[in-house]
Amino acid sequence: MKVVVVGAGIAGLAAAWELVQAGGCDVTVLESERRAGGVIVSERVDGFVVEGGPDAFLAGETDLPELAGALGIGDRIVSQQARGTSVWTGAALAPIDEGRAAAMLGIEASKSAVSVGFRSFAGGMYEPVAALAARLGSVLRFAQGVAGLARAGSGWRLAVTGGSAHDVEAVVLAVPAYVAGRILEAVGVTHARSLEDVLYAPSITVSLAYRETQLARALEGSGFVVNPDVAGQIRACTYASAKFPGRAPQGSVLLRAFLAPGDGDPAGRAHPELVRILGIRGEPLWSRPFYWNRGLPRYRAAHQKQLEEVRHRLSRLPPLAIAGAGYDGAGVSACVRSGRAAGRLIAQLASR
Repeated sequence: MKVVVVGAGIAGLAAAWELVQAGGCDVTVLESERRAGGVIVSERVDGFVVEGGPDAFLAGETDLPELAGALGIGDRIVSQQARGTSVWTGAALAPIDEGRAAAMLGIEASKSAVSVGFRSFAGGMYEPVAALAARLGSVLRFAQGVAGLARAGSGWRLAVTGGSAHDVEAVVLAVPAYVAGRILEAVGVTHARSLEDVLYAPSITVSLAYRETQLARALEGSGFVVNPDVAGQIRACTYASAKFPGRAPQGSVLLRAFLAPGDGDPAGRAHPELVRILGIRGEPLWSRPFYWNRGLPRYRAAHQKQLEEVRHRLSRLPPLAIAGAGYDGAGVSACVRSGRAAGRLIAQLASR
């Protein structure tokens, strides 16, 4: 069976990995960008590890560690070092329950799940993406966006930007919900546009490097959130160099600020507030901003019911599955679980 996976975020890569492992499928992954990973980005800058997207996964979730073990990088997982979160009241940093802090940041997880802490990879969250991409090799096709999907006999025809097409028996759409909704509606999946109800919130972050001697006092905990009633540029800040090992050279500090929507240089917006909150002296050694116009998905109350209805309608079509952060959970481990489930579903249909 020929299968195309649309999207090389970690959900699409996990789906392709599952299909390749199952055997019996000729798999191709089409990605519109020139890199894999989607919003997962890890960069090395002067000995620092800078995250552009998610920096961790919930320690109690097993899906990503299981995949990492299968990829031979299980020993690269590192546990959270610093624990505890504060809230900036506008006048001082005060301790806050970690579950409440997570909720303020839009992290959809129970208090008990957050209380276990977080884990990451020694070289950053891009490590499992890189390992999957290396294993999949020539299966990956970059700069090939899908312009349309149509029924073709007992299978599908995918039109690719540039004029080419793929005729296949099965498809995995590992794309944002607003993209999948439009594609599925075009092939007659009733009410598929309900997937567009998933709101993808914009995200602006900036990582700033300092020398330890620039801080008036040692950092306590893993970061802080800002009380919503407090006006300012920063909504939260992670002490990246304290949260996980190996994020900064000795004698250095790496901070990651999450900013409210606004114009101007992110570092220029964040640094003055960090000076006031943390007592920083002097300018940052360097800074690195990241912008995601559509970053973290947020589900509406009817999401699960709408998703079940869409998947029920998909079951009546030639093999077609959806996977990713817009459907089964926004965390990285949840995306892995969603992708592998989609891959298993298509593999089962291929074996019939």
